[in-house]
Order: sequence, then C-alpha cells, then structure tokens
Amino acid sequence: MFRPVARRYDVAVGRACTAGRFAGGFGLRVMVGTDLLRLGLGSRLCLDSDSCLMADHRRVGRWLPDWKSSAMLFLVVTKDMWRHDGWMSQQLSKEVYSYGCVHVIEQRLNKSFVSELINATQLALLAFEDNNFGGTLPTSVSNLSTNLHGLWLTDNQLHGSIPTGLGNLANLQILSLASNYFTGSIPTYIGRLSRLGRLYLHNNQLSGSIPSSLGNLTLLIMLQLQENNLEGSIPSNLGKCHWLLELGLSGNNLNGTIPPQVFGLSSLSTVMALDRNQFTSSLPMEIGKLKNLGQLDVSNNLLSGELPSSLGSCESLEVLHLQGNFFNGPIPSSMQELRGLRDLDFSRNNLSGDIPQFFERFGNLENLNLSFNQFWGAVPIKGVFKNESAISVAGNARLCGGMASLRLPLCKLNESKGEGLSHRMKLMMSLVSGFTLLGLVVVLSLFLLGKKRKETNLRTLGNSVLQVSYATLLRATDGFSLANLIGVGAYGSVYKGILTDDRVVIAVKVLNMLHRGAAKSFMAECEVLRNIRHRNLVKILTACSSIDFGGNDFKALVYEFMDNGSLEEWLHPSTGTGEVTEAPKILSLIQRLNIAIDVASALDYLHNHCETPIVHCDLKPSNVLLDGDLTGHVSDFGLSRFLSEPTMSVSGNQSSSIGIRGSVGYAAPEYGMGSEVSTCGDVYSFGILLLEMFTGKRPTGHMFSDSLNLHNYVKTALPELVSEISESLVLQEGTTNVAEAHRHSRLSVRAQKIEGYLTLILGIGIACSVECPTNRKDISDVASELQSFRRNLLN
Repeated sequence: MFRPVARRYDVAVGRACTAGRFAGGFGLRVMVGTDLLRLGLGSRLCLDSDSCLMADHRRVGRWLPDWKSSAMLFLVVTKDMWRHDGWMSQQLSKEVYSYGCVHVIEQRLNKSFVSELINATQLALLAFEDNNFGGTLPTSVSNLSTNLHGLWLTDNQLHGSIPTGLGNLANLQILSLASNYFTGSIPTYIGRLSRLGRLYLHNNQLSGSIPSSLGNLTLLIMLQLQENNLEGSIPSNLGKCHWLLELGLSGNNLNGTIPPQVFGLSSLSTVMALDRNQFTSSLPMEIGKLKNLGQLDVSNNLLSGELPSSLGSCESLEVLHLQGNFFNGPIPSSMQELRGLRDLDFSRNNLSGDIPQFFERFGNLENLNLSFNQFWGAVPIKGVFKNESAISVAGNARLCGGMASLRLPLCKLNESKGEGLSHRMKLMMSLVSGFTLLGLVVVLSLFLLGKKRKETNLRTLGNSVLQVSYATLLRATDGFSLANLIGVGAYGSVYKGILTDDRVVIAVKVLNMLHRGAAKSFMAECEVLRNIRHRNLVKILTACSSIDFGGNDFKALVYEFMDNGSLEEWLHPSTGTGEVTEAPKILSLIQRLNIAIDVASALDYLHNHCETPIVHCDLKPSNVLLDGDLTGHVSDFGLSRFLSEPTMSVSGNQSSSIGIRGSVGYAAPEYGMGSEVSTCGDVYSFGILLLEMFTGKRPTGHMFSDSLNLHNYVKTALPELVSEISESLVLQEGTTNVAEAHRHSRLSVRAQKIEGYLTLILGIGIACSVECPTNRKDISDVASELQSFRRNLLN
C-alpha cells in the first residue's frame, strides 16, 4: 500500500516502479491525499512528469487495482499490455470512468471505445495515437468531460471535417489532430477555446483560410498548421498571441504580405516556418524583433526587395533559409552580428555585391549556400570558405579567386570589385585603413593590459566556443524527456541529444539552478574546461547560459557523447533497483588496465602539465566515461579547483567552497577534517577507484563499516588471497579461471602471471589510498608503472 506522499516524492516512487519492482498480481490501492495523483502504465508516461506514479507495463499482472473514483489517474496502454483474451478491454470498460488520463498507443481500437469514456467525468487527458480508427471523428467526442484539457488523436487515419462539438470542451489546453486526412476548413469556434496553448493540425488536407479567431488564443504557445492546403493570407491578429513560441505554416498555398505584426512576435523562440507558400512583398523591418528566434525559414516564396538591416538584430538565429525568392541588393552588414548561425541559405535569389568577409569569422557556420545569385568579386578564403563541402557559390558568373577547389578564375587587381576602382585609389584606401587599424590595435592592447581579468560569463570557455540557444537544446533532447535522461548528478542531470541539422549525438548537462552551489559549479567547470585539452578528458563542445521558456535561469554544458556510458555501468550493471545482476557488459583484465592508465594519464596532465595545476576533487566510476573504443575520459569538473602553485595551496581567487569535496567513499579522509584540496586528494580517489575496478567491490558497500573499508580489506588479503578478493571476471583469461585453478593446486604459468600482476596493481591502489597524504604515490609514477605492467602482460 502506498501512503499519501508529497508531490515530489511521487516522482521518485514512479522511477522505482518503472524499474520493475512490481510483478505478478498488481494489487495496489492508491490513497489520494490533497494532491492529484497520476498513474502511468507503460513506456509512454505522463506528459507532465510531476506527480507521476509509474509502473512497468511489462510486469502488470492479471487485474487492475480498485481505484477510488475521486483520484485523477493517468493510464498509458501499450501493445505489450493488450491481452488477446480481451481482459484489458473488459477491465477498461468497467473502470475507465475513474481515470483522469487515458493514453492508448498502437492498439488498433475501434471508435466505440470513445463512447465508453462519456461517463468519465474526471477525464483530464485523452490520447489515442497511431490507431486504426479510420472514418470520421465520432460526434460523441463532444460529450467528453468538460474537465478535459488534453486531446491527442494523432495519426489515426481519420477523415472528414473537424466536428463542431469540440467547441464544448472549453478547458482544452492541447488539441492534436495531426497526421490524419481531415478536410474542410479550420473551424472558427477553435478561437473560443480561450485556454488552448497547443494546436496541432499539421499533415492533413485542410483547406480554406486561417480563421482570424485564432488571434483570440492569447495563451497559445504552439501553432502548427503546416502541410495542408490552406489559402489566403495570414491574419494580422495572430500578432496578439504574445506567448507564441513556434509557428509552422509551411507547405500550404498561403499568399499576400506577411503581416508585420507576426514578425513582431518577440516571443517566438524556436521555429518560424513559412516556407513553400506564395507570400509576396518584402521582409518588414519588424523582423528585427525576433531576437529569441532560433530558426527562420521563408524559402520558396515570391518575396522580393532588399534584405532589411534589422535582420542583424535576430541575434539567436542558428538557421536562416531565404532561398528560392527574388531578394536583391547586397547582404546587409548588420548580419555580422549573427555569429551563432550554423546554416545560412541565400541561393536562387538576385542578391549582388561582394560576399561579406565577416562570414569568415562565423565559427559555428557549417553550411553557406550563395549559389545562383549575382555576387561579384573575390571569394573569401578563411573560415568556412576553407571547407569546400560547406559552401556553394555556383551560378555567380562574376566571382573570382577563393580556394583552388572552387575552380574560379583568378581575380585581376583592378577588377576584384564590380565597380573597378583604380589601382592607386585602392592602394591609398588600403594604406589609410591599415594605419587606422594599427592605431586601433595599439589602443585596444593598452586598454586590455590595464583591464582586470573577469570570469563572470561564458567567455571562460574561450573565444572558440559560441553559445547555443535553449531552444536548440530543447529540440535536441526532445524536451529534456525522461527517455533521454542518462544520468543524474549532484548539481544537475545529463541528457542524450541529437542536433537536428547535422545529426551529431551529444550529451547535455543541465544544471539545477535551484540547487545551492549549482551556479558556482557551472562557472568552475567552464573555467577548467577552457584551460585543458587531453585525449583522456571529456571534450566540451559548447555551452548555454540563457533563460528557459518559464523565465528561469538556464545553464547547460554540451559534451561529446560517449557511446559506452560510464565505467560505473560496466563495473556494476544494475536493473535500476540497486540490485546487481549478471553483467551483459564484461571488461577484461587488459581493458580495465587500459582504462586505469587512461585515468592516471588524465590526472597526470591535470596535476603536472597544466600551466596552473588542477585538482578534479570528484573522481569516481560514474565520472569516467568510455567512448566506442572503451578509452576512458575523465568528466564532471563541477567541483574542480585551480592550485596557485605546485605547493598545493589553494588559489586566492578560487578560495570559496562549493561544498564538501568529492563523494562518500572516494573523497580523501583529510577533506573531512577541513584540509584544503590538493593533488594528493585526487590520488586517494584514484587508489580507491583502482581497487574497485579490480575487486568489483564498491567502497560504500554493505560489507564496509567504520572498522573495515575497501583499502584495509584489500591490504589484509594481499598477496596470499589475491584470487579470493579479485573480480571473478578479471581472473578469467580464455578458459583459465585462476581462482578455480588455485583451489585445485594446478596454476598454469599464465594464471600465475595474471595473479602476480593483479597483486601489483592492487598494491598500487593501496599505496595511493593510504591515510597520510604525503605518503601517497605521485600520479606520474603510477601512470608509468601501470604502463609497464601492461607491456609485460601483453608480452
């Protein structure tokens, strides 16, 4: 029985349930407190992760519990739950009235199931996705609960018109009829659903105009009408939707002028897609109000005129598609402010003038398409222009120069510009510009020499790293979904993500800004990562310091994704319940030794080869990541510290503490007594890590207490009992099991050699984890000794 618990604890209980603790007969009874409770059965869980109690659909037994009708419950039904004997269908018919949320996925239900929900007065969310309804949407939908705030009927092969009865569902916040075959016009009554926040009607066959009544939806944040047959113009009163984040109108037959009121929606922050329509006229100056927009696509329309200078104010743009129009004139110089651009397409227009050299400085630019315009003069040769596959300049007959691979004619000195300035005039201009630039450099240098160095923003990551937007990371991680969650740490969570355009897999560490010390952790990690580069340290790609859609501080670090997860997952494979199971992943002796050498090499670099020594302060298996080749990479520098000098004293400008240094079981004992951080502390953590790698024992395991720890456990056993304390998988080389052979007193030469090197390796772990800091080994010596062991073992 579950007792009433606070909202936040429901989430924790839910995670436990999904891990598979419940099996067989599912006889739970939920006692509901003051908060509403949602129950999720299956892999597709609550849209809102708060207050979710989740159970694994694969382990549901013979019957559903007897729910109280006053509870607001969330039921997710997947194909794994649907029984051939009709058990689940019958049970739902009896009990569905008490569910607050029903989500059915891939069940091939018929429409009669909808009628059974009419008496579900507590129903708040109804989601039927990817079913085989066919036909028209039943009129009984209009009789559903007035409490309904979410209706998802995506991908059900429904056709006909959208029934007028949906206007009765006055509390709808989400309406998704996408990916069906609906015809007719968009009903005007939708504009009366004043609480509607998300409207998804894309991928249908809707026609007619966009009703102006949609402008009354002042709470709307998502409007997706793309891939229909809509006609007419965009109603100007869509500009009243001041909370709109995303607007999708692509692939219709819309025409006329794009209202300046729509371009004035400064709330737009993810995508504004107006491509593949028949819009005319020019882009208005109001486009400069889209300061938060990540992607703008107006390609393949009938737009003309010069590009407005205000385009340079769209400082968050990452993707800008203007191709397939009739724009003319030069590229405005104001666009040099758009340094976050990754994808820029000007192709198939009538643009002219020089190709701006400021594109050379766009460090994130991966695709620049200038083809089939009227550009003239020399093609730049730096930055993105060095990569032939990243640029296209075909169809510009008056271009010259550039990289040899472009095969353009050489530029003549007096014809490098269309205006053909005289040689003497150009020489004078060059000299004047050169002296002016030299003077500015001198003044700027003097200014910088007298300026105190500040480390309060993302410049700590270095000039080579540009910020990415919150919207980009939101898309990459599918809204930071639980399905993409790959780790939770002291100061935040790590998500797997895919950058949409180039399909690069990334790891996104999102800081929990409500956690005390998270901001300091973010700055500490930024400061460290901008100063280091080593093959055994995790590689940071970029960072984001922004505001989320709720107006809250958002900070994240983006890393290269490691295919093989963390060392923790390999050493202690778990079901999620904390119980260790037989490992599908097995690390051999050599693989473990390789990883140990990788970690030691990383620490040696941090301690002895950086301009200012760096102490990691939190070395443990979960902070060692493994790439596709099982090469180890040390990660998570949120607690790291710089040392002012090799004497191990703490730097004055880094003296404030973020908290207790390190994790229980791995932190050096002197830290618990208030000692300053030192490289010796990292050596201690490495020693414990080494012992754990080759014994398979966690330092925080139940067998260890104040009187016995991992260090003493191994020290007491060496050397006679090395085969007894070593990880059994480590002792297996082919068909030879050292422990088994030892019991039968017939150790082979190879087995003896393995046992001998295990003794030496564990001995290093003991020497690194002694209590007195000054008696611990130097990490450079450790790395050398381990490398020597590997050479001898391989020979």
